[in-house]
Amino acid sequence: MLPFRKRWKTCKPERGIKVKNMKKNLFLGVLVFLLSGVMGWAQRQVERPYWFTLEQGKFLFRNGAYGDALMSFEDARRERKAMYSRMEQDLIAVLSVQEVRRLEDDLNRVETYIAERYHVYAAAALRELYYRFPKEKLGNSATRALEELGRLKDYPEAEYWIGETYRVEGELGVALGQYQKAHEQRTFLENPGFDVEILYKMVDILKVRQEYPEMERRALEILVADSLWSGASGSLTRDAMAGVLEKNGINRFLTLYRYNNVAVERAHRLLGFYYYAFGRHSPGPATGHLMFAFLIQNTIIIDEIIRSQYDFTFTSMNNLIQEVLKRPVLVDYIETVEYYKTIYYLAAALYGDGKEERARFFWTFLSSRPDAGEWNSRAKNQLRKPFLEKGQEMP
Repeated sequence: MLPFRKRWKTCKPERGIKVKNMKKNLFLGVLVFLLSGVMGWAQRQVERPYWFTLEQGKFLFRNGAYGDALMSFEDARRERKAMYSRMEQDLIAVLSVQEVRRLEDDLNRVETYIAERYHVYAAAALRELYYRFPKEKLGNSATRALEELGRLKDYPEAEYWIGETYRVEGELGVALGQYQKAHEQRTFLENPGFDVEILYKMVDILKVRQEYPEMERRALEILVADSLWSGASGSLTRDAMAGVLEKNGINRFLTLYRYNNVAVERAHRLLGFYYYAFGRHSPGPATGHLMFAFLIQNTIIIDEIIRSQYDFTFTSMNNLIQEVLKRPVLVDYIETVEYYKTIYYLAAALYGDGKEERARFFWTFLSSRPDAGEWNSRAKNQLRKPFLEKGQEMP
């Protein structure tokens, strides 16, 4: 039997091997942990972005592959929700730490903690939030930041394009629901002005479904963005415009005023037709809306002529229409905006308001225009014996 010291020396190398193995295993464990984190981060970076899926759906939609387009739009909606849900959980994980909870909802201090502890996912979540939502509007509240991040899961563009797909396939009720959902989420539209386009889609479907009170409500909602119409400060200008039109005539009116708010022209025109059809022309909501539509139409026409003929000056309706007929783009435009129909009903509304002289000017103009088609013959009838038409045709 070996002495104790010798036995200890004999066993020592074996113990050293075990220690080395433990260190090696610990190192491997840490390495695997770090690699898994890096791989997880890399995997997040290479995921197909939701916006790419949406664009793919638009391509399919425009090529008539509506079924495949619908699946792409639904995938885009699902991918965006998944991405922001993950970011939301990343931020929740940090905010749930006891040390962070003691920071009393101070967003700046939470950011500092995230940076110092290298919480890359939570930092990425905040960067994305600040890109979509101004940090200064969060009131330095981490709770508010979390709430706004959660709201980013909505994808109004995807909801809109899902609605478009159902619309072209004839499912108008489903399409209307999708447009409504997209409009409710309009805060997160990439293009803030696109909410007006969504409202027009809703108006068009409501018109087809003959849901006229709701159509009117949505069309008026479009006009909220028309400061000259909806703004209290614009009422004096509106009254002055109406006064010039009624007292001095159209040539003076178009000499003094221009208004190029293209986005609201169709809403004014539709409401003018609608109010006239329902007999609401005295006093004049129909007149007011049709006056605005007419002014915007002529402003666009005059501006387009000036672009190619810088010294052009408006003198009269007859001279203006001669310039229009020289330009195919303007011929297409007056057809698109129902130029002659707008003039006819503006005259009819003025007649309903008791302004027969001004109404006759417009009808005389139309009666001299064979290219006005139906509105030429109807204007001639009015000139023979003016009358208020019954609401036989809806907008």
